[in-house]
Amino acid sequence: MNRQHIGILFGGVLLLVVAMGISRFAFTPILPFMRHDVGFSFEVAGFLASSNYIGYFIGALWAGFMYRQRKNILLLSVVLNVLSIVLMGMIEIYMVWLVLRLIAGITGGLIFVLTSSIIMDYLAKQSLTRWSGYLFSGIGLGIAISGLLVPYFEARFAWQGTWIGLGILSALFLVITFVLWRSLQVHDGTKVKKSSETKMSQGFMPWLIAAYGFEGLGYIITGTFLVDIIHNIPSLQAYSSYSWVIVGVAAIPSAPVWTVLLEKFSAIKILYVAYILQVFGILLPVFSQTVWSVLLSSFLFGLTFVGIVTLTTAHARQLFPTQSGPVVSLLTTYYAFGQIIGPIIAGKLVAVFSSYKAALIFAGVIIFVALFVILFGRWITGKRQVTLENVIAVESQSSP
Repeated sequence: MNRQHIGILFGGVLLLVVAMGISRFAFTPILPFMRHDVGFSFEVAGFLASSNYIGYFIGALWAGFMYRQRKNILLLSVVLNVLSIVLMGMIEIYMVWLVLRLIAGITGGLIFVLTSSIIMDYLAKQSLTRWSGYLFSGIGLGIAISGLLVPYFEARFAWQGTWIGLGILSALFLVITFVLWRSLQVHDGTKVKKSSETKMSQGFMPWLIAAYGFEGLGYIITGTFLVDIIHNIPSLQAYSSYSWVIVGVAAIPSAPVWTVLLEKFSAIKILYVAYILQVFGILLPVFSQTVWSVLLSSFLFGLTFVGIVTLTTAHARQLFPTQSGPVVSLLTTYYAFGQIIGPIIAGKLVAVFSSYKAALIFAGVIIFVALFVILFGRWITGKRQVTLENVIAVESQSSP
């Protein structure tokens, strides 16, 4: 890795800091302060979150059809994303918030997919694919930054100033990326001709996509409400902001660590471990509400959710190495679809049962379903592969 390669990769990291760690996930630590000052319910918070994820779904799907001017579209998306962050602190109208979160989601989906495909293609061209996992550390870095800065900004400028401060920081990161990427040439993509080898509806890929969709549905409940849940436990209220910092700190090295493991073990086997750890982390606060159990839950959540993104994306790209853009777009679209309904269901469960535990149990069950889909999909595709090989062997023996 020379200085230019590092700069381009770091620029991609900063874009994910803005789109994921700040624009998307800063909502989590800011939410308790907004709810306290404005007075809206857990259910209303769920609708705000889902508006963002509807936008993310649209953006991720849209990005899959972009083949030209990807760099320019990406940078324009970041500009609009930053504006949506700043305006959240300048306007106090609920319907406008819904629109701003939608815009943040659309641009966030575009940024994630386009940044991922551009950086992965660049690293592959430079024979540096093993460094691709470091890109996703931007998610954890952004979460850690928002976790550290939100309490500081809120204490001095209230939640409104917090959004504005984070927006200014995001604008700074955009300028840095623009400088680092000034020499980056992103060529227009080309549509891959459809064939039996390029169809993503065959083999293990549909099972991987389905599991990833369930992951999006389950993880986002904790990803949206973790800080608010802890904030509403009187004995743990002082630790609510720290919990989000722990998520970010665990997520920063998560992608590189899981990527290193990919060199020794198969992606699927490591995914099994990641899903099991995530289920444990999500359900831990249901059974134990101590400081250490909450911080461990936060750590496991940060360690696994970025890891699952990294592992799933890496394995899918191994299956379809010439289709990084469509692959990331397809995976992220299903992931985003799960995120749309997750916060709404969580809000309803909390309203009905008057307890966050029902939402966490639901999230844990859904992640377990994702694990089951991976296991069953691996078994069924392996069985079909063996059957196919046997048929081929029989035909070769019977041929003259």
